[in-house]
Amino acid sequence: MCGIGGVMYADLAQPVDPQILMGMAAIQYHRGPDGFGYKVVEGRGVGFTHARLSIIDLNPERGRQPFRSEDGQYLVAHNGEFYDYKRLRADLTSRGYSFRTKSDTELMLHLSDRFGLDGALPHLRGEFAFAVYEHQQDRLTLVRDRFGVKPLFYSLTPEGLVFGSEIKVVMAHPSVQRRFSADGLYHQLMQTMVPGTTGFEGIYPVEPGQKVVVQRQGGRLTLHKEQYWDLNFPLLGTRPQRSDEDYMEELRQRFVEAIQLRLEADVPVACYLSGGIDSCTILGVAAACQQSPVKAFTIGFDDSDYDETAIAREMAAAVGADQDILTVDGTQLYDHFARTLWHTERSIYNTFTVAKLLMSEHVHRAGYKVVVTGEGSDELFAGYPQLRLDMIRHGMAHASPQERADLEAWLAESNKLFKGNLLAENPLADAALDGVVGFTPSCLQSWLSLADRVPGLLHPDHHEALRDYRPGAAIAAALEGDQLRDRHPLDRAQYVWIKTQFESQVLGWAGDRVDMANSLEARPAFLDHPLVEFAVTLPPSLRFRGHQDKYILRETMRELLPETLYKRQKFAFMAPPSHTDPAKQRAMQDLAATYLSRDAIDSAALLDHSAVQTLLHRHQDDATPIAERVQLDAMINHLLSVQILHQHFVAQDIPQVAQATAEQLGWTERLQTARASK
Repeated sequence: MCGIGGVMYADLAQPVDPQILMGMAAIQYHRGPDGFGYKVVEGRGVGFTHARLSIIDLNPERGRQPFRSEDGQYLVAHNGEFYDYKRLRADLTSRGYSFRTKSDTELMLHLSDRFGLDGALPHLRGEFAFAVYEHQQDRLTLVRDRFGVKPLFYSLTPEGLVFGSEIKVVMAHPSVQRRFSADGLYHQLMQTMVPGTTGFEGIYPVEPGQKVVVQRQGGRLTLHKEQYWDLNFPLLGTRPQRSDEDYMEELRQRFVEAIQLRLEADVPVACYLSGGIDSCTILGVAAACQQSPVKAFTIGFDDSDYDETAIAREMAAAVGADQDILTVDGTQLYDHFARTLWHTERSIYNTFTVAKLLMSEHVHRAGYKVVVTGEGSDELFAGYPQLRLDMIRHGMAHASPQERADLEAWLAESNKLFKGNLLAENPLADAALDGVVGFTPSCLQSWLSLADRVPGLLHPDHHEALRDYRPGAAIAAALEGDQLRDRHPLDRAQYVWIKTQFESQVLGWAGDRVDMANSLEARPAFLDHPLVEFAVTLPPSLRFRGHQDKYILRETMRELLPETLYKRQKFAFMAPPSHTDPAKQRAMQDLAATYLSRDAIDSAALLDHSAVQTLLHRHQDDATPIAERVQLDAMINHLLSVQILHQHFVAQDIPQVAQATAEQLGWTERLQTARASK
C-alpha cells in the first residue's frame, strides 16, 4: 500500500523536474512513510514517483519503487496489493523469469512481459492502482482495481497528463488548475457524485475496473478509456438453478479463501470489528486461520442508539479475540472535521468519517499497518435498507400489495433513525433514471430530494451556470445501460449503488482515504473478485428473505455468530447527527461560525450567505421535523465541507505546500546530494 504520482508531457523534449516529483510524493507522505523514490525516462518527458508503506518485502532498498524492467520496456509505479502473488511468482520463476525482490509489484513487470499488459490484468487479484509506461509504444496506462478500493486521479493540462493517488498529488504539479467546477460543487452539496467526476474542474478519477490509456502523437497526447471489468449480473432467465445448500457451500469456500489471502503480510494483520454480521464473520474465520488471538479494533459512540460495542464484545469473546475499543464522543468529531477533509478531498454528510479517521490513528499507534474489513458485503447481499426497499417495491411480483405494504412499513419502522438520510422521507421519481434503470433507485432518492434546495444555496454565479442542470439526468447518463437492461430489479438497484456511492463514499471518504491518512492498509475481504463473480449469480431470494437481510451470509456463517447477532437486522454504521446531542450541536455551530461566516463565504464565492443562515436557523429550530433535521444535518456537513475544501485546496498554494513538506522531511537535501554525486 503506497501512494503514486507522475507526469507524461506532450513534448518529448520537455524535461521532468525531479523536484516536482519529490513534492508529489511528499504531499502524500501519510500514504507511504517508509520510503520515497522516483524515476525519469530521459528524452521521453515521463517521470514516476512513489511513497512507500512497506507490507510485503520490508527491505527498504529492494522494495523501492518505481520499478523498471531489465530491458527498459516497462516502468511501473504501484499502490495496493496483489494477492496470490506467491503462486504467481513461483509459476513465473518456473518459466525462467528472475525476481530481484520479494515485492508483489515486480509481478507486473513479468506478467506484462509474458501476456502483455491487457493479458496480465485478469491474473491480478486484489486492490490496486498503478501506472505503466511502455517505452517501445510510448504509451502510459493508468489502471484501477475492479471496485475502486485504491484511488487514482488524473488531469490533462496544456503541458501533458498529471496523475496521482490523491487529488492533492495531482494539484502539487504547478500546471494543474485548482478550482471547483459548478456541477461538481452542486453534487458535493447533495452528496451523490456523477460517476467519473470530482468536485474540481479538470480533475477526474480513473473509474473502477477501468484503464486510461495515453499516447503521444504529433506533439500532443490522446486519451481514451477502456473498461476491462464490470459487475455482470445475469440476464433475466439465465441465473443458474441450484439448491440453497449448493450456493451456501460455494460461498463458504470462496469467503474463507478470500480471508486467508488477506491475512498474508510480512507485518501483523488485525481486523475491524463492529456489531455487524460482515465484520463478525470475518473475525470468526480469521480467528480460525490464526494460531494466536486476532487483534480486533472497534469504534464506540457515547450515544446508545448508535453504539454497537456490546455485540462486538460478545463476538470478540466468542472467538477469543484481543479486542481494543475506541470510544468517540460527539465534540471530538467536529474538532477533527477540517483535518478529515484534507484526506477525503470531497464533502461528507456524516461524521462517522471522522470517527474512522480517529480509529485508523488509534490502530496505527497500536503498531498495526494492515486491517481486514467488511466493506462490500452489503453491496453483494443487499444489506442496506435502500436496496431492500427496492426489492419490496419493484422485485416481488409474486407478493400481494398488502404483503409489500407490510414489509415496507416494517422496514421504515426498523430504520427510522435514518429517515431523511439513507431513506427518503417521501418517494421520489426522476424521469432520466426511470428511463435507464426502470425506476429511481432508493439509494439516490434521499439525496435527489435535496436537488431543489441546492441551487438557492449557491453563489449567484454558480446558480446561473446551473440554471438548466438536472443532477438525476447527469447520473443516469453516466450509467452503463447494457449492464442494467433485462436484469432483476434488485440487481439493478445494487449495480447503481455500487457505481454511484460505493466507490466514492464507502470505499473512498469512509475507507481508503481515512485509513491511509494514518498509513493503514484496509483489505476488504468481500471484494475478492472470484467471490464477487459468484455472488452476482445468487437469486434475489438468497439475499433478502422474509425479514432477513443478507440471508445467505447469515445462514452460511450461522455457527460462527452469537444468537443476538444472527437475529439482528442490518444497522448502518453512522455517527449520531449533531441535533441529537447539545454538546455536538455547539461544536458544529462553532465550526460554522468560522467557515460559514459572511467573510468566509464571500471570500470563497461558492455559497450564498443569506440562504446558508436560513438553513442553519431551520436546523436549530426544535419545531423542525426530525427527518428534516437529519437531512439538514447532512446538508450543513456538506456546506462546511466545501468551504473547508476551498481553504485546503484552492486558497492554499498546493505546489508550495508539497515542496515545503519535502523540505521538512529532508527529501530536498537528499535530492540535491544525489544530483551533486552524478
